Amino acid sequence: MNLLYKKPSKETINAMAELAGNFQLVKKENSYLREVESKIISKTKHSHGKVVNSGNAAIAVAMNAIKGPILIPDQGAWHGFKQIAKFLNKEIIIFETDLGLISKKNLDNILAANKNIKLKDSEPAIFLTSFAAYSAEQPIFEIANWCHENNVLLVEDASGGITDPEKKLANGHYSDIIVCSTNSPKVVNVGNGGFITTNRIEIFDKSRVLLNICKSNNITNKGIFTELDFSEYNLKKNIEATDYIKNSLDNVVHRDKRGTNIILATKNPQHLSKYLRINFNVEGKSIITMCPNYNRIKQKAIAIEIKNLATESLTKENLDGVIETIKKYQSLS
Repeated sequence: MNLLYKKPSKETINAMAELAGNFQLVKKENSYLREVESKIISKTKHSHGKVVNSGNAAIAVAMNAIKGPILIPDQGAWHGFKQIAKFLNKEIIIFETDLGLISKKNLDNILAANKNIKLKDSEPAIFLTSFAAYSAEQPIFEIANWCHENNVLLVEDASGGITDPEKKLANGHYSDIIVCSTNSPKVVNVGNGGFITTNRIEIFDKSRVLLNICKSNNITNKGIFTELDFSEYNLKKNIEATDYIKNSLDNVVHRDKRGTNIILATKNPQHLSKYLRINFNVEGKSIITMCPNYNRIKQKAIAIEIKNLATESLTKENLDGVIETIKKYQSLS
């Protein structure tokens, strides 16, 4: 196997390097900003967008503008949701999921367990990721319908789902606010930065100070603008590769869902993790996440992060090698 770690496209690297060598453009405030923000909202179908210096900054901008409680999945999301909510002194409500995947029953249980929530007055917000644990596509359409019926805002962290080829994820027709990291190794793989989009301009008005603090730089702006051209193809190939592996293995969590990693239930995640790290040479980097892990699932398992691999690595030969390596371990254990 020749597994390569994900990098920005050559075009993005060259565009950022060329700009970095031009001192006047590097220092010129808002260079490329209007162009990249226009390109971003064309992808999310929202009316307004802002580029910031990280995905967490985008989350903070959104969360700061929320009046009511912050509703967070019990697993399979991003631990930064809870950390940022605590920092902003927000009320936090953790709700149960099916290993990160959210159903209408999960949502109805939030109201049953928290009857003191005054939905019409406070307008709470659910913060979730496009893919639960990167492994299972959230039913965003159904969640959005429930949120809009109950006066709850839907905030989607689309770092893993932006430019979804099926247009189900990172779609402003469903999610009220979309936040995204463009750090590595994300779908829009620039190395730093992030953005936030919405139809609600008041979100930006309420977080004006944070937006000023969290400005992006011109090199990042140029990188995001360029890398967006390659993101949909890369995500599509990643989902296809993950699906191919999922359907060839046993003990797969969320087998029938679209995702960008494979989670394997195992009694001994430490041993399996060590075995796979030895056998998967990814330029000295790891594509293995050991569970229990809030960002994945809270049971014994390991996640194989196909999303971290370069698209050119996702050949049938390499994918078959990954499958054979795992099957060999399973036959010995």
